[in-house]
Amino acid sequence: MKKLIISAVASLALATSAMAEELKMAVTTSFHNSGLAEILLPEIKQDLGLEVQLLVVGTGQAIRLGEAGDVDAILVHSKSAEEKFLAGGNGTHRREIMYNDFVFVGPKGDEAGIAEAADAAGALQKIAEAEASFVSRGDDSGTHKKELSLWKAAELDPAAFGTWYRAVGAGMGAALNTAAGMDAYIMSDRASWLNFGNKGGLDLLFAGDPVLFNQYAYLPVSPEKHPHVKHDLAMQLEGWLVSDKAKELINGYQINGETLFVFNAKQ
Repeated sequence: MKKLIISAVASLALATSAMAEELKMAVTTSFHNSGLAEILLPEIKQDLGLEVQLLVVGTGQAIRLGEAGDVDAILVHSKSAEEKFLAGGNGTHRREIMYNDFVFVGPKGDEAGIAEAADAAGALQKIAEAEASFVSRGDDSGTHKKELSLWKAAELDPAAFGTWYRAVGAGMGAALNTAAGMDAYIMSDRASWLNFGNKGGLDLLFAGDPVLFNQYAYLPVSPEKHPHVKHDLAMQLEGWLVSDKAKELINGYQINGETLFVFNAKQ
């Protein structure tokens, strides 16, 4: 009898799994590294019967996957790139979901003295003047795009830097690991930094400049350009992402008492 019950439960689980619809969404490594997906995805599956398959890449690659119609939606954080994506007819619209901020992390000794900087541009100028080791994502991600825009605002060009500037062409977790191994400075989104377990001799040294604001947005891929995409499911997912339940889960997600994201979707 016990074997029959176990068999029936297993069959029911398989049937439930088979009934779950699937959607592909390209997301940034910073979102994935934060650990928030592990909180949201089970709830999405429970509420919508929707299995969300994540393709974890940088913003640039996520946008290219959307342009190719290889995913049904993207969740990224580079407004200028998102607007270009929409202008090209690749997405139906852009919906802001949540935000956090970028921070500068570096060796606790802070040889460049960025903790005393007045703003983000000043922090980068201090790093360049000291030629202190700096790790860049270098992967066309939203974080990398933001970093490059900040160097430009500081009137500095990474292409002219020496070996102290290292572009690793990797996701946020791998880049943080490299910085920890080198005892180097790095720009990270706050969520990835808080969830990073191998901090070593690094510490959060500079934050708070309004220019470091980091908005995440959801963009369904256009069914007109790619008729095969699951637009109805993408819209169901968007409805959930802007719901009161999503707001509660996103705002309530903390590590060591620190909030990683702030929900700001407009109903």
